Amino acid sequence: MAVKSARRAKSSQHRQNSKPWIPTLFRNPKVASASALLFFDAVLTALIIAYVPYTKIDWDAYMSQVSGFLGGERDYSNLKGDTGPLVYPAGFLYAYSAIQYVTGSQVHPAQILFGVLYIVNLGIMLYIYVKTDVVPWWALALLCLSKRMHSIFVLRLFNDCLAMLLLHASLASFLHQRWHLGLIIFSGAVSIKMNVLLYAPPLLLLMLKAMDISGVISALFGAALVQILLGLPFIMSHPVAYISRAFNLGRVFIHFWSVNFKFVPEPIFVSKAFAISLLVVHLVLLAAFAHYRWCKHEGGVFKFLYSRLVSIKLKFALTNTRSYKALKKERKYCDNYVRWKFHRHFMCPITALSILLLVSISTRYLIYCGKRLFLPFYGRLVILFTGVELCWNVYPSNLHSSALLLGLHLIILFGLWSAPSEYPYVDKKVSTQDKHK
Repeated sequence: MAVKSARRAKSSQHRQNSKPWIPTLFRNPKVASASALLFFDAVLTALIIAYVPYTKIDWDAYMSQVSGFLGGERDYSNLKGDTGPLVYPAGFLYAYSAIQYVTGSQVHPAQILFGVLYIVNLGIMLYIYVKTDVVPWWALALLCLSKRMHSIFVLRLFNDCLAMLLLHASLASFLHQRWHLGLIIFSGAVSIKMNVLLYAPPLLLLMLKAMDISGVISALFGAALVQILLGLPFIMSHPVAYISRAFNLGRVFIHFWSVNFKFVPEPIFVSKAFAISLLVVHLVLLAAFAHYRWCKHEGGVFKFLYSRLVSIKLKFALTNTRSYKALKKERKYCDNYVRWKFHRHFMCPITALSILLLVSISTRYLIYCGKRLFLPFYGRLVILFTGVELCWNVYPSNLHSSALLLGLHLIILFGLWSAPSEYPYVDKKVSTQDKHK
């Protein structure tokens, strides 16, 4: 009897130890929630495609511009559609040429394709939240609760969808410290729509924190090379037309499409002075957050940049022992002495986006798509989340909805400014001791 009971106990223990890996993974409530959300949103997206009418806005214009490109036209000033001239970089043409080839320029196959892209994008966003582990499991559902987001992807087929998919993929790469790969993907997103460059300032700061100067320069070179290679056919033939159209920083936006400044009178909205003033406010806010919040533990942005300069000097002082020892005392927050926790500084692009939403002269769908990634960070304040979502679903926006949206962005920005700042570095010695515990 004792032998049989021992065998039974041993066999049951063996069954417990040999449980498949996937059920063990799903014991994490966030992984299980993310997987369930992905499945149910895939079903919802399929139903939307099947039963909700398509909204004709830019698709025909995209196809006309692509047809001109495929027909051999390389002068950007001659690439036009129903909604006007082409104003996107060359990556847009390559991407939509592939989409035209796959779908035959037909709307319904394109909707199915964009539905797949929506689910891939949602999967990347969910992965980012599971990886960073900064919100409770129920907050993940906020990523799916957006009528506007589904509309942008499967009912309007905007190029914002491709740009934000690549942007989120680049952020996922950054989470794994794959900076060169991430920046190449980021450059690909910029080649679809230039507005993605608005995320560049905080990402540059994160790169300076995570890599030495040589690594930052090589990563930036890779990103620039992507832009050159994609735009080469147009740069070689009509460089001025390409650069002025694809990277036009002086565009005057239409007052009707503004979401956050509809309460501003149209003559002021389209004026140069208003655009310059918003740019100044944007830069001042970015500088303030960089100095007092993002680089708080480094003593401010100037001390941080000085520490990076010291790290460069260290490389050239290795042959001089006295100089090396002197510089070593000044060196702080450099890669050899600390291990940087990226997910704790994930607030940089979040704050930058909040600043952008506050001062952007024309808050567009691309910025809205980016905002969707970060709304769960504000999810604990359900009123804020609901208010922002409702304002974005008012069409066309009016004086009251835009004023309310601006007020909500001010509250969010104040919350980010006053939020406690965690120490983002861990000494290697401490981490080594933790491993032995």
